Amino acid sequence: MGVTKTQIFNTKQNELAILFKVLSNPARIAILQYISQQDSCICNDIVDEIGLAQPTISQHLKELKSINLIKGEIEGKKVCYCIDLERWAEIQSLVNSFFNTTKNNCC
Repeated sequence: MGVTKTQIFNTKQNELAILFKVLSNPARIAILQYISQQDSCICNDIVDEIGLAQPTISQHLKELKSINLIKGEIEGKKVCYCIDLERWAEIQSLVNSFFNTTKNNCC
């Protein structure tokens, strides 16, 4: 049995790849921008703002939750979403560390 691709890379490389993969969708970026400007946010609010179908928005929210970038609290039959600020800071630090250690010595 061969080695999986993730096993030949270190933890930070794998974590960055997962983060960038989740963030590579412009709908997710739009969702994050919208949520970050609200005090609280219900899925239907996001649907109205972004203009995608509710199941599509729900799938994007699921992907953002998979990297713990957003969290949701149940309010009756609705889920209220917000940015997980602690995780946001961790991701900023990880990305900054990657870019700050990259040399600019290319031709």
